[in-house]
Amino acid sequence: MPEISSEPLRILHAVRAPVGGIIRHILDVANGQIDRGHHVGIIADSLTGGARADGLLADIAPRLKLGVHRIAIHRQPHPADLMAWLKFRKLAGELKPQVLHGHGAKAGVFINLTPRIGNVIHVYTPHGGSLHFPPNTLAGAFYSRLERALMDRIDLFLFESMFARDTFQRVIGTPAGLVRCVFNGVTAREFDPITVASDATDVVYVGEFRHIKGADLLVDAVAELRANGQPVTLTLAGDGEETATIKAQVERLGLTQAVRFIGHVQARHGFAQGRLLVVPSRGDSMPYVVIEAAAAGVPMIAANVGGIPEIFGSPHDALFAPNAPSAIAAAITTAMANRDAALERAKALRERIFLHFSQNSMVEGVIAGYREAFAKR
Repeated sequence: MPEISSEPLRILHAVRAPVGGIIRHILDVANGQIDRGHHVGIIADSLTGGARADGLLADIAPRLKLGVHRIAIHRQPHPADLMAWLKFRKLAGELKPQVLHGHGAKAGVFINLTPRIGNVIHVYTPHGGSLHFPPNTLAGAFYSRLERALMDRIDLFLFESMFARDTFQRVIGTPAGLVRCVFNGVTAREFDPITVASDATDVVYVGEFRHIKGADLLVDAVAELRANGQPVTLTLAGDGEETATIKAQVERLGLTQAVRFIGHVQARHGFAQGRLLVVPSRGDSMPYVVIEAAAAGVPMIAANVGGIPEIFGSPHDALFAPNAPSAIAAAITTAMANRDAALERAKALRERIFLHFSQNSMVEGVIAGYREAFAKR
């Protein structure tokens, strides 16, 4: 068993889509592991993420002793999957990691199918995994059955929230290996306060335009508020597969003068574009946008769904019923009418994030999980 407290580990992270919170998580963990002397590499899909993913991986590449490797990996089950996995297996054999850490459903399948060479542990962080696919779809059925069939080959499951752990065990099953929860964390610089822009709108959304993220629900809520005589304005900071759909929705509802699109921006810049952040997610395990906004002391309301309540702590006035534009509209009305109370909630939440959601704690928790898994083998 490697003495990971004294000797550097060879750690290989694998992910299909190097975008959003999942790549943020991997980069934060990888940087923390490198800072502690470990030798780290990343395998990621070459079809997803565009220039932004290219830039993120190029930035960390000089620090990665096991390098950055890109393979064409399709999101849905695809005839090219076999060739992609063969390339993945070849890379794993050449790099000889002691820790093979998969992130997301497809990377989880790939590491599960990869033969062990020497004293290697297989680690899996689902980040939703097969649960991101509706169970009545081909992809949902395929990945959930694979996860159920292969889960006992994993030495360590790392979940970013208790919600993610409990949902996986309820829907997929209880793994034979170790199961641990390690919250996502933020760096010290993310606690710096944010100055609201002079042209800030009433509310702002920061994130991807995907169905699960619920930006369309927020647009409907703004339409409802304006129809009821409240001239609420909205900034949408993000992009993604539903960009065209959401722009069409704004036009259809006659909101082009009330809603502005600013594209993908750094989260902190996005937070400054509105006086109240709204997180309308239909489902999220442990969203970085909530943790980042809370660390910066940004007034915020969010859907009471997934792992979001774990960030806020006990029952919280800033949470609203999910998947309901009327609930979002009511929460916006309350927050805008009581700005001082919203600011006080933000201040208290910032202190909670400082105590429980640091990057250092996240990295130490991941490495402690590795240590336990090696000890059990």
